[in-house]
Amino acid sequence: MPLAVCATPIGNLDDVTLRVLAELAAAEVVLCEDTRHTRGLLERHGIKARLLSYHEHNEAQRTAELLPRLEAGERIALVSDAGMPGVSDPGARLVRAAVEAGVDVTVLPGPSAVETALVASGLVAEQYRFLGFLPRGEKKLAELWQDLRAWPWPAVAFESPQRLPATLRSLAAADPARELAVCRELTKRFEEIARGTAAELAGRFGTPPKGEITLVFGPAGSPEDGAEARALEAVAQLVAAGVPRRQAAEIVSRLVGVSRNRLYQRSL
Repeated sequence: MPLAVCATPIGNLDDVTLRVLAELAAAEVVLCEDTRHTRGLLERHGIKARLLSYHEHNEAQRTAELLPRLEAGERIALVSDAGMPGVSDPGARLVRAAVEAGVDVTVLPGPSAVETALVASGLVAEQYRFLGFLPRGEKKLAELWQDLRAWPWPAVAFESPQRLPATLRSLAAADPARELAVCRELTKRFEEIARGTAAELAGRFGTPPKGEITLVFGPAGSPEDGAEARALEAVAQLVAAGVPRRQAAEIVSRLVGVSRNRLYQRSL
């Protein structure tokens, strides 16, 4: 039997698919992050199953234990607390091990916080970038904001409610006009989609809200804006290496075609 990777609801327990329910009912064991959480989903739909914890703290050990059982043909289903296992959740290690061992892997799709937030934000485009959980620390956040200035498409990320105010303040300081959506408690009773600029939403979320948070960052602008951001970064690197600022601006200007005076003034 293949390893069945099952997407579960991101909030509303009625969003689970019929295929997932049938697989969870038929599985000999269901691997889950939090057995209490998964038991609530199963009880909601009248399913009894044998649950086994599988989370970031025991993932390596469990993978070693479970691979021989998969190779022997045992029917095993894998879920996370919400969404698709292996995407910012445990599961990727087991899937990789199964594939390398020649065990079939089947994925049962379902709700996605990333795509739900992206569509709800109104910032959807032909492509997007998924950032996972945002980095911690002002320096790493500042590096990310600089990186996103060169990305002309939307981006989606997860953030904890406790860190949300500081994250929004950081973005507002770096790029106050950036369009943004704070998606809170998606598909749940108190779902909230707050849209606005980084500066506006930093003012709105001055204290940590309750619930799960998904952020959608609007496009950075035209590709030319991204080219200028990369040129400014090159100037900064040359200056850090000891090259005089005017000379650094002139060198980069010749290479990329951005105005020397503009590079110099914006790099100050």
